[in-house]
Amino acid sequence: MTAVPPPNAGAGASVLAIDVGGTQLQSAALDAPAELGPIRRTPTPRSATDPGGAVVAAVGDLVATTRREAGILAVGVTVPGHVDEPAGIGIRSANLGWRNYPFTAALGNAIDLPVALAHDVRAAGEAEYRLGAAAGYADVAVVTIGTGIAAALRLNGRPYSGRGQAGELGHSVVDPAGPVCACGNRGCLEAISSAGAIARRYAEASGSAADAAEVLRRAATGEAIAAGIWAEALDALAIGLAQLCALVAPEAIILGGGLAEAGEQFFGPLPHLLRAVRGSAPVPPILPARLGQDAGHRGAALAAGALLRQP
Repeated sequence: MTAVPPPNAGAGASVLAIDVGGTQLQSAALDAPAELGPIRRTPTPRSATDPGGAVVAAVGDLVATTRREAGILAVGVTVPGHVDEPAGIGIRSANLGWRNYPFTAALGNAIDLPVALAHDVRAAGEAEYRLGAAAGYADVAVVTIGTGIAAALRLNGRPYSGRGQAGELGHSVVDPAGPVCACGNRGCLEAISSAGAIARRYAEASGSAADAAEVLRRAATGEAIAAGIWAEALDALAIGLAQLCALVAPEAIILGGGLAEAGEQFFGPLPHLLRAVRGSAPVPPILPARLGQDAGHRGAALAAGALLRQP
């Protein structure tokens, strides 16, 4: 694999990578030796009237703080939902609420630094392709399972975004009679198998609040409600991945995000469930993401570093 140049501009210079998630806004500086600094985590701001503007204001605060500590020359920001990266627009986020928000322009005005906007999962997929588990595959899908579910697609060695709309695996319908999704449809994969859905469905069924990690721990101990919620999440995910296989036939599927860190509880049953859904059709290997929770930051840093390498 060709070495990837560090996403920075030389000694003493850094780029700031900011990953906007459904629950947390995470930031980290990447310095000249390509070392990722400590990750700051703050709650993702919410606004009913200006959701995009709330995120821009929070990013501005992070940049101001980090500028005092490092020589930041560019900023990479990843956001979820449908994203038109060339235009710098967040087309829609079902979970965070914006529509057609001009992130690149607004961020440029707020922080007075070069800004690269990227889709969160496509940025993570690019990092996994260049630096992690997806390296060496011409046709590969990197699927991130967290607050939402999405896939970064690489076909014939090239990233495929479908004008910012491809890869929204979480909004494929896997159970037409299933729960209502944040997008308004019923039975989307994200409404059954995302971390948020697992926690929400467990609370509804048990009357007890628990995050997804706790639900998995309870499932491992044999608690019936938790085990049932987890089994339904895996079954739905297998159906979603089967749809992905039928459409693009990836050589491999790379799974990342918080749920993928469940290890054997996740990667043990899932290949068998996918084979059962696929029948006699081929099933690609299912591999864990190598960069883990750093993938989004690495992808954002790569995008910011590309700005600094432009002539």
